[in-house]
Amino acid sequence: CFVICVWIRFLQPKCAKLRLCCGLRWQVLIFLLYFSQIVSGQIRYSIPEEMKKGSFIGNVAQDLGLDLKRLRVGRARIVTGESIQYTELKTDKGILVVGERIDREQFCGDVTPCSFSFEIILENPIELHRVTVEILDVNDHAPLFKNNHSTFEISESVALGSRFVLESAEDPDVGVNGLQDYVFTPNDNFVLKQHSNADGSKYAEMVLQKPLDREEHPRLSLKLIAIDGGNPQRSGTLNIEITVLDANDNAPVFNQSVYRATVMENAPKGTYITTVNASDADSFSNGLLTFSFSNLKGNLADLFYIDRTTGKISVAGQIDFEKDKKYEIRVEAKDQGGLTDIGKVVIEIVDINDNAPVINVMSFSSPLSEDAPPGTTIAVINVKDADSERNGQVSCSVDKTLPFQIKSSLTNYYNLITDSGFDREKMAEYNITITATDSGSPPLSSVRTIHLRISDVNDNAPLFDTGTYSAYVTENNSPGISIFTVSARDSDWNQNARISYLLEDMQISGTPVSTYISINSETGVLHAVHSFDYEQIKQLTLVVKAQDGGSPPLSCNVSVTIFIQDQNDNAPQVLYPVQTSSSLVAEMVPRSADVDYLVTKVVAVDMDSGQNAWLSYKLQKATDRALFEVGLQNGEIRTIRQVNDKDAVKQRLTVVVEDNGQPSRSATVNVNVAVADSFPEVLSEFTDLTHDKDYNDNLTFYLVLALAVVSFLFITCLVVIISVKIYRWRQSRVLYHSNLPVIPYYPPRYADTLGTGTLQHVYNYEVCRTTDSRKSDCKFTRPCSQNVLLMDPSSTGTMLRMQSEKNILDEPDSPLEVCYLNHNFFPKNYIFFSCILKTCLYKCLQMHSRS
Repeated sequence: CFVICVWIRFLQPKCAKLRLCCGLRWQVLIFLLYFSQIVSGQIRYSIPEEMKKGSFIGNVAQDLGLDLKRLRVGRARIVTGESIQYTELKTDKGILVVGERIDREQFCGDVTPCSFSFEIILENPIELHRVTVEILDVNDHAPLFKNNHSTFEISESVALGSRFVLESAEDPDVGVNGLQDYVFTPNDNFVLKQHSNADGSKYAEMVLQKPLDREEHPRLSLKLIAIDGGNPQRSGTLNIEITVLDANDNAPVFNQSVYRATVMENAPKGTYITTVNASDADSFSNGLLTFSFSNLKGNLADLFYIDRTTGKISVAGQIDFEKDKKYEIRVEAKDQGGLTDIGKVVIEIVDINDNAPVINVMSFSSPLSEDAPPGTTIAVINVKDADSERNGQVSCSVDKTLPFQIKSSLTNYYNLITDSGFDREKMAEYNITITATDSGSPPLSSVRTIHLRISDVNDNAPLFDTGTYSAYVTENNSPGISIFTVSARDSDWNQNARISYLLEDMQISGTPVSTYISINSETGVLHAVHSFDYEQIKQLTLVVKAQDGGSPPLSCNVSVTIFIQDQNDNAPQVLYPVQTSSSLVAEMVPRSADVDYLVTKVVAVDMDSGQNAWLSYKLQKATDRALFEVGLQNGEIRTIRQVNDKDAVKQRLTVVVEDNGQPSRSATVNVNVAVADSFPEVLSEFTDLTHDKDYNDNLTFYLVLALAVVSFLFITCLVVIISVKIYRWRQSRVLYHSNLPVIPYYPPRYADTLGTGTLQHVYNYEVCRTTDSRKSDCKFTRPCSQNVLLMDPSSTGTMLRMQSEKNILDEPDSPLEVCYLNHNFFPKNYIFFSCILKTCLYKCLQMHSRS
């Protein structure tokens, strides 16, 4: 649209309607270009070459509409992909200055206009702006001939109008500053004619306008001056020496004015290109022609070779399409008489796809947060291909299995963006392979791999391996011992995965859990604060909290149950028969007892548990081992044969109660068995047992004192009881004389229902006695089992305890003081108190008499 509008506006002035239309389109085009400049951020500067380093180029911040703070915060920088930085960005001033001295001729050669582009990249967010700097030529070079002298040998017979091509001058400057004109020194024989090549270069020819006369002027000296158009003007001089030869009347003539040929780039050395042909009407030596390149520019002499005899042109060096796409070479045909003709050879280079794309990463942000949203730009990539047309058309791609996309932004620039969310715990890093492929045949490609790390966000709470833990610790452990280790894992990284272990505040039997267990916050090791006793507490249930170090921290809980394991630290305890120091318990066995008669049962318990509490009973010693045995599991003492009259009345058994612990613990109990059918027999055998006791001599004083107190209390109670008894007797007499019916009261008598035959009758009674003659307190005993004979060592009496809430005594006048509870005759509290006093007094007197 732009080209057409320019053509219509300037080249077709007669078309008014088209000019009007183009004028409107021109304004629209200017608006679009301006809007495009704002969007894409493209600016252009023009500077002369050879400017000093640090020279001002332009105000980038003002031209791009950026403030200086944005340049500093965005870390604005120049990226070119070249090793030499010709420009420098002053971010503090927002200006662009010359970074290195620029020689236009060295930078661009004869290409015009001469410019170079680079990009300014800003980050946070990423912005990309293209800057183009045009290098303006300065007339710093004079036209220069390759040789200062040129020699011609011209026959005097040469025809008028013969042309002699002169060496061309070269001026690296371009435009007005380049070569503009040739000036020839005045002479009579030759005039100067100038011509232009297709590439714009100029060359000159000498044209013979007056025949040469060797006899008059055998040698001629001329000067050719090349002048440029700069200010100030510069020039170069070529000295021409002409030697006039004799009689060569015909010049060589090429059979065609222009030769055209094509050759593939990178063609090997010696590859044939074309052959030039020329003819000369002269004969013999004047008709022998030689071919040569005329005025080769630059390095063309290194690229092509011509056979001087045949005119065959071939490849002599490395041809690169990316450097030059077409070459125009002048070929000179010269005979032996010095006559020449100039032909032109145009060699077009055919491009092959010999350059793979080059990938440059301009900007790259790593690591990337795992919570980065889709569409986040990760990198800006520049891709270049030195080939042309289809061979230089590049497409860029990434692996489709990765969560990334690549999109084109500016020409040859691509943005690598995220396509989805990330989870660092699943994939912590990515190797992103970028592939750039051209459209050549066959296509060439290049790859560039960038390593992207994903930074962690605390989005995972710690996790235990299981919901509950069970641990075991043996009782009587050492304080501080390690019990168990809880372990949690966190899928996050670094500080977010640093786990601390805490005990949740809770109560165990009203006591804080921290008084029982402590935990190492780093390792999760549970320690016992003190020693545990299985008999007091059998298990502990606590909650351990695992908390990571993120912000905010995440946590999870796990229940830990600690089971206290029992140790065999408690010996068995015998509950029955009760062993006391003041009385002896004897089990009564009638002489008529049969085999397997149950004498008694040893009852024991163990505070331990499990096999530590499994008790076994063994008979350790016995007066007659052949008469009794003990049940291994139940502790029952039974007869193993028929009791006969020869068996001793007094039998003493020692039973060992042993648990099943390792090592085992045991307890010993002595069981006295009376083999008899009546109390007197039993009493006579067991009275001597009491004489073996040793008493302390210091007890005498206390006994006398106790006797005095008890005597006083007894007399007082006796007086009170007699008074009450007389009072009630008088009341009964009054009732008797009153014609009221009188119902006599007799103590109840019951038959012996226990089948032991030991007592004829069973009475309800209570016995009051001291448990130890050396102590002043009283003990109330209840029946424990049937057929139990209690023998008091302080008396000769024997009493049978029955399985009842009351004690039974057969004879009221037994040596043991017994108080009948006749509720119709005495108040119960009087009788009870009197019973206590009389019993205590009796014991004290007996002990005192022995001592």
